[in-house]
Amino acid sequence: MDRTAVERRRKASLNTPSDLPSNATADIAGALAALLADTFALYLKTKNFHWHMSGPHFRDYHVMLDEQGEQIFAMTDAIAERARKIGGTTIRSIGHIGRLQRLLDNDADFVTPRDMLAELKDDNQQLVSFLRQAHEVCAEHNDVATTSLLEVWIDETERRAWFLFETTRGAE
Repeated sequence: MDRTAVERRRKASLNTPSDLPSNATADIAGALAALLADTFALYLKTKNFHWHMSGPHFRDYHVMLDEQGEQIFAMTDAIAERARKIGGTTIRSIGHIGRLQRLLDNDADFVTPRDMLAELKDDNQQLVSFLRQAHEVCAEHNDVATTSLLEVWIDETERRAWFLFETTRGAE
């Protein structure tokens, strides 16, 4: 194969067709990239707490966090693919996630079950705020497909926050 042609293809932009203006694509893809970074951060924290859960309610909390982790992870592909569908790009590495994420990591050696659940509740509530911000960007550019996806994720995230809140209500 011609080396020049290979190099030209390697450097060529993705040029995914979209009826959205380029500024809309840039704004929406940027909002989705940050959202994807936060979603991966929340997924990993949820799994971390799932793996390190302890105490008398171990099984209930372990199962709940596993279910929540699956739901959070399911969002990741849809977020990234939506950015690509409209002609944007998305995250490319763990380092890229680290540069974009707004949710804080928790690398503590030990976290009590109550603190785990409370932190995840707060993170899910913060994610709802980020989802709403992304929804505003998409609505501003009349990207109804992305706003529709975001509305479902807002509802799912509010539900996770509610379950985490109720689980910690009146806990020891």
